[in-house]
Amino acid sequence: MTPRSTLRARLARRLALHQRLFDPRLEPRNALPWLKPLQRWQAARLERSFSVFLQDPSQRPAARFFLTDVYGDRDFRQRDADIARVMPMMQRLLPEPLLLTLADAIALAALSHAFDLRMAQALHDLAPVTATLDVPLYGQAYRQVGHPRLRAWQIALIDEVGSGLAAAVQMPGVARLLRLSRLPARAAGLGELQGFLERGFAAFVALGDARAFLDHIRVQETRTMQRLFAGAPDPFGFAGGVVSAWPEHQQP
Repeated sequence: MTPRSTLRARLARRLALHQRLFDPRLEPRNALPWLKPLQRWQAARLERSFSVFLQDPSQRPAARFFLTDVYGDRDFRQRDADIARVMPMMQRLLPEPLLLTLADAIALAALSHAFDLRMAQALHDLAPVTATLDVPLYGQAYRQVGHPRLRAWQIALIDEVGSGLAAAVQMPGVARLLRLSRLPARAAGLGELQGFLERGFAAFVALGDARAFLDHIRVQETRTMQRLFAGAPDPFGFAGGVVSAWPEHQQP
């Protein structure tokens, strides 16, 4: 068991880092023209990489939860602002697996955004004026940014978030707690946080064998990371090499 004081400090540190990274006054790279197209491109890539899960009715909710709530291009600032507002109450009411999961989800969002900022800067340096992000250019920027150990930790955090939700599903009373907190949370303006917890819980209830699902993601994303660093011509296993994520006629 993790002491509540340790959990409180971990949540506070990760929230503070997350807020700094997303604040355009403190982090001017948030204004880089490449940032949003990069995030859309990565979201489209993950959608294709997760296609095997999305085709399985039992795995689809968990896969969709990861794509939209954990590792996608969604703006998590409102959810994390909700957490900051209700942190003392959360620490009294929520079971430890859910608190740890929230801390890991915030850490994953912060680390992913930090990488996105560095990637956007690398893309700006490599291709200041272009309308196409393809696999070779993405791989070049990926290798320029580097940090294999942090990339591996990013993948490990996906596993930690999933494991925490899987553990919460097994705990008696969590489903009832989430149902009871729905109306008060929304009335208090905490709908983003409540929705995140409910969607994650429901997804892992439907999943069943969470370990096999998470192991598949870990192995798949680790292999992709290794192939990107090695400069493989098709690191994602896709034919063609272009994943479209650009609105029509938009350029960075």
